[in-house]
This record gives sequence, structure tokens and C-alpha cells, in this order.
Amino acid sequence: MSFYILKRLAIGLATLLVASIVVFTVLEILPGDPARLMLGLGASEDAVAALRDQMGLNQPLIMRYLSWAGHLLMGDFGRSYTYAVPVKELIAERIAVSFPLASMALLLSTAIAIPVGLFAAARRGRTADLGIMSVTQLGLAIPNFWFALLLVYVFAVSLRLLPAGGFPGWSAGIGPALKALLLPAIALALPQAAILSRVTRSALIETLSEDYIRTARAKGLSRAAVLFHHALRNAMIPVLTILGLQFSFLLAGTIIIENVFYLPGLGRLIFQAITQRDLIVVESVIMVLVAAIILINLIVDLAYALVDPRLDGPR
Repeated sequence: MSFYILKRLAIGLATLLVASIVVFTVLEILPGDPARLMLGLGASEDAVAALRDQMGLNQPLIMRYLSWAGHLLMGDFGRSYTYAVPVKELIAERIAVSFPLASMALLLSTAIAIPVGLFAAARRGRTADLGIMSVTQLGLAIPNFWFALLLVYVFAVSLRLLPAGGFPGWSAGIGPALKALLLPAIALALPQAAILSRVTRSALIETLSEDYIRTARAKGLSRAAVLFHHALRNAMIPVLTILGLQFSFLLAGTIIIENVFYLPGLGRLIFQAITQRDLIVVESVIMVLVAAIILINLIVDLAYALVDPRLDGPR
């Protein structure tokens, strides 16, 4: 088990290193002068030169990368030139919105998809199964921002049950904050639930055809006992894979939803930083998201080992 964990850690660190090089290089070679774009076309040459010197843009590319990466390792994300505050403070403030939003969406997606996938697999080929698969296909075809606009129209405009956007802050209380995140979480969760339910169904159908399932039934176990106690655990590896990918997507892919609902999260921050060409914010937020995705994948890999003991050995 320890070798398995060390191997996954090494892969994660290597991925983080490669990602840092790619992110820094891509953002640095974008056309245009970041200093001039930030100050505006009417800025004087002296002001542009001073900002370039402050941002370290006059140094060689490799030196800028080493300086940036070294500060990241020490937990120093730099200072935003647009907001005039440390980037660490911006990220801490915004992740307090994005992380709960992604967590709520994942919980909703899982709570919907696992029972639906179980129900469809237990009734394979029947009318209920065909109906569920048709609905999930519809969920895959419709983008989440369309769901978001529909939810706003129904629950905020027509029924006036939930706010159409904005975030009151956690200082206003857990109830109002969760209420503000509910519609965005549902908009994110429904398409993901469609994917996860189909994966759960397929994995269970494949597992139910195994010999040990037939043996369990021959011993007199009920269909429910076979489904929940034998088939579900052995079908969890592909389900865990999708769960890990979904949380990564939900955490890193909330730019559209956060802009639709005017939520002050990481997605909206990175969108604003890109439009303002605040490179230090863009680079830092992307690296935080990459690190979070790597950590999530590591947790999923460890969950694999718990579900399937065969993964404990060296490989």
C-alpha cells in the first residue's frame, strides 16, 4: 500500500511541475504587452516601463519562471496589480464560494445518479430502463448554462422561491448562503448526474453477469442483497473514476455558472483576471485548481485501493 501511495504522489508532483511550466509559458507568450494592456493605450511610456519593471517582465523568461515557481512553493502567490491585494487573499475569499458550490453539486449529482443507475440496471431492457436512459441522454445534450437560465426563470422569476443570483456571504448565515448556492449547484449537478447514472448502470450490468453473482444467487441470496452487497462494490471503480473527474470539472469549470449567477467564486475571478490581463492572478488560480485536481485524483486512487485490494501490491 505504501509503495502504491508513493507512486501516486510522485506522479502527482511530476504532473504539477509539467502543468506549472505549461501554464506559465502559455500565458507569457500571449501576444500584447501585459503592462500596456493593464494601463490602457493612453498610458505614458514611463508608466508602462515602471509597471514592466515592477512585474519583472524585463527579466529573461526562465528567470521569471524560477522566481514565480519558487514563490509558489513558499506559499507566496504574489500581489494582484488590478485588485492591489495579495493573490492569496483573493483565492481564499473566492474558494469559500467555489468549493462549497462544487461540493453541493457533487452531492446532488451522486444522490440522484447512484439510485437511478441502480434502478435502471435492475430493470435492464424494461420500459423504466429505456425511459431513464432517454432522460439521461437529454441531460447530456443540454448545456448546464441553459439549465441555469431555466432554473432562474422557474424558481426565481416565476415562483420567487430562490434568489436569481448574487451571494450574501457566509457572514449572513449558513441558510441564506446555501440558498444562494442551491440553483447554481442544481444547474451544475443535473448534467453530471446524467453521466454518472449511465456509468453506474453500465458498470452494474457488467458486474451482474459475473460468475460470482450467479453463485451468490444460487446460494439463495435475494436480488436486493446481491445487488447492494456484491455487485455495487465491485462496480464502484468506474463510478469512482467519474466522481473524481466530475468534482475536478465542477471545481475548475464553474466559470459560466458563476457568471450566470454573479457568484464571487474562482471561476468569476479567473474570468475577470483574464479580461484585465492580470497574469499573476490567472497563473496562481490555475495552479491552485491544478493542485486541487491532482489531490482529488490522489484521493480517488486511494479509494481504488480500498475498493479493490488487488491494487495494494507493487506495480
